[in-house]
Amino acid sequence: MCRQLIQEAVESGARLWKACEVLEISVRTYQRWGKEVDKGDGRHGERKKPANSLSEEEITAIIAVATSRRFRDLPPSQIVPILAEQGVYVASESSFYRVLRREKLLAHRESSKPRENSRPREYIANGPNQVWSWDITYLRSPIRGQFYYLYLVVDIWSRMIVAWQVEELQSDWIAAEMIVRSCARHGVDEKKLVIHSDNGGPMKGATMLATLQWLGIVPSRSRPHVSDDNPYSEALFRTLKYRPEYPTGVFGSLEDAWGWVEVFVGWYNEEHRHSGIKFVTPASRHAGQEEMILAKRKEVYEEAKRRNPSRWTGKTRNWEAVKRVCLNPSAETREREAQERKQSA
Repeated sequence: MCRQLIQEAVESGARLWKACEVLEISVRTYQRWGKEVDKGDGRHGERKKPANSLSEEEITAIIAVATSRRFRDLPPSQIVPILAEQGVYVASESSFYRVLRREKLLAHRESSKPRENSRPREYIANGPNQVWSWDITYLRSPIRGQFYYLYLVVDIWSRMIVAWQVEELQSDWIAAEMIVRSCARHGVDEKKLVIHSDNGGPMKGATMLATLQWLGIVPSRSRPHVSDDNPYSEALFRTLKYRPEYPTGVFGSLEDAWGWVEVFVGWYNEEHRHSGIKFVTPASRHAGQEEMILAKRKEVYEEAKRRNPSRWTGKTRNWEAVKRVCLNPSAETREREAQERKQSA
């Protein structure tokens, strides 16, 4: 009957795969039926329960053993041999796995729930010295297996590097002293400052946390092993290590590393036009000069359009300043920013 219906549908112009899909069979099955004409439909009815299948009592016993206090943190590959050593057989290892998989008990059988790391809180900066991000990266030294450590702090609103230093060790007290000096140098109101970092030892050290508390700075940290929670520092390190002049080998000494980073910071802050802030330099934006720079660019574009309007089918390039920068934006913020970009395009 099925073969006949499919043939009629195909002869009427239907696609073979679509006709098979309606009857819930595969094209391969239909083709096999064509080779076995005498067998007709060829489908079997509902399968009977195997005579040797596990009983409800045995399934209950497997679940009870696997979730017991003694075995709830062990996999079936450990449970079955331990029981066998004690002269007890409940079921095979594969049966344990099959039952636990069906009951969704393979991943976690503890009474407590696994720890869940929620997304870091959203912070929005609409000016300099409101939200900083910092991290540490490795710089190769002449000694194999040993490194110099670059501490780098960036203002997420202006993208300016506000503090940096290169040391031979990672330490929370080094980072704490760097933050104190940087706040004083930039005249920061510490009680209005948020500093974001990842979960490394220097970031969570007692000295660092005590210093932030003493200054009144709000600490913020990424989730473990989630680099996207600290995107501004990660992007900065990528820019640093992809510079053409970045050493392909090692830094000859700590002084060499200091010298190279000093040149890089000068270039990044004073010369680099950052794509995320409408291609102004971080230092210009941090100093409040971007409005003047962007207004000048807008005038140039408007004048170019006035001189040759046939080359412009719409508005000139958008040189409006980026007013807000968000760290770890929520879904609502991302949607709002997407709509704003669409409207300004």
